[in-house]
Amino acid sequence: MVRRFQTIVSTATIFVAAFLPATALGQQSCDSIAGLLVSNTTITSAKVIPAGPFTAPPDMLGAISPVNVPAFCRVTGVIKPTADSEIKFELWMPTAIWNGKFQQVGNGGFAGVIPSRGLLGPLVSGYAVAATDDGHTGFTDVSWAIGHPEKLIDFAYRAVHSTADISKAIIRSFYGKQPGRSYFSGCSEGGREALIEAQRFPDDFDGIVVGAPANFWTHQFAGFVWNEQALLDDPESYIPPDKLPLIQAAALAHCKQPEGAQDGILENPRRCDFDPEEIRCAAADGPNCLTAKQVAAVRKIYAGPSNPRTHEQIYPGYLPGNEVAHENWLPWITGTAPGKSIQAFFGSVFFGQMVFENPKWDFRGFNFDSDLRSADQKFGTILNAINPDLERFRARGGKIIQYHGWADSAVAPVNSINYYEDVVSAQNDKGGKRGSAEALKRTQSFYRLFMVPGMGHCSGGPGADDFGNQSPVPPPQIDARHDLVSALDNWVEHGVAPDEIVATGYADGNPAKGVVITHPLCPYPQEAKWTGRGSTKNSDDFVCRLPAHLVLIQH
Repeated sequence: MVRRFQTIVSTATIFVAAFLPATALGQQSCDSIAGLLVSNTTITSAKVIPAGPFTAPPDMLGAISPVNVPAFCRVTGVIKPTADSEIKFELWMPTAIWNGKFQQVGNGGFAGVIPSRGLLGPLVSGYAVAATDDGHTGFTDVSWAIGHPEKLIDFAYRAVHSTADISKAIIRSFYGKQPGRSYFSGCSEGGREALIEAQRFPDDFDGIVVGAPANFWTHQFAGFVWNEQALLDDPESYIPPDKLPLIQAAALAHCKQPEGAQDGILENPRRCDFDPEEIRCAAADGPNCLTAKQVAAVRKIYAGPSNPRTHEQIYPGYLPGNEVAHENWLPWITGTAPGKSIQAFFGSVFFGQMVFENPKWDFRGFNFDSDLRSADQKFGTILNAINPDLERFRARGGKIIQYHGWADSAVAPVNSINYYEDVVSAQNDKGGKRGSAEALKRTQSFYRLFMVPGMGHCSGGPGADDFGNQSPVPPPQIDARHDLVSALDNWVEHGVAPDEIVATGYADGNPAKGVVITHPLCPYPQEAKWTGRGSTKNSDDFVCRLPAHLVLIQH
């Protein structure tokens, strides 16, 4: 079985234009799209949706409120590149205001449903936009993968690639021409899909937005198990929800922010050296302190997993100062009760169902040497998107904008930094010093990373967290300074690289309640520095600068 997984070669590249009738090469009506003969694909529906309020079908986040949309041709279909494949997709094409471009959006978690809400923003902005369910139905388990290696490949990379091919062919038929530019945007699992595209299929997209990528899948999920063991191997190690504010307050007090920083938000929590030993109970357990076992658990979560034999870091830990920020430790790491966290769910499902195919699998017995090696051998080459060689994508003029919230408790923020620095090292022609100035310059000519202070997983948090990453909620201004895809398009079309992206924060996180803060996001390794003039809640009063220690290195 392992050998089969490792040697299967993707057959997803489908030259669909060769299978279209001659009449399909000219512009067609929406209804006629249902009759297209497209390789390995069945068009199940093609109909015009009139302009006005439109309720998209539910996705993994549930029901979606109606959104005013332009008239569009809604196409649904199924792609079957193998006998065991069933890749569902949707393609929405504006009928009157098409901007001449195509955008594909990524999925989340284990996928299993089309991410409908992600289609709305691009459609309103004039894009023809597509998405897929990644080749299976249901996102709360992975039983579909057991004994179905082709479905696993569909999930890992073939569904996204095939959907891009098929969508472009349909677009050509409907509009009478190919899209002038093609972009991909995804966060979390969608971020992994984004990097897979750049690494495996560099010709699919001209530009890619990568959000908080779960690209080191096997090691990230091992990190989930690590945190579960830290909290639950000993019942006395568990950290109840009412102690999370205590931990965060102590971390923020220890790591005082410089003047001009966002209140309660660390601009770079990686520099925070807080040790939870500071709040260990002097005697008995109490509401304002941590027991010795709880201190040990927090330390393990901060440190991240390591191999017990080699002592190598397996995956980064999670950072201090963000424990109670929006959608952080409570849902993801500690849960509302022991064993009720999202990480516990994902870790147990992945290793129990996919890796060991054992419904009685117990996380307490996981070995971070031999068991992780088994997971890497079985799934690493298929699921992980860690190849730092992006030369083919760079050479054809492709551009990447990546973002990651510093307060993310799902995908560790340092994971994005680690991958980015691996790419920098790969760009060093001499294979020299990691992160050298010249290699960084070459990398930033096509690939930029933006870390977001205070933001959780993909969005959310106490500060400025909206910069075109919250579809279908548009940022206050849809331009290259405030919107990720606009910035990407400007870079691809006009060669103008984003030197900063402005994030916006709302009262209570609700756009309807108005803007309360804007803050610049700077291309890593730069950070936002207050000028000392104006307001600390106004992005115009900040500049992007290298930290002092890096200035010395670069000069």
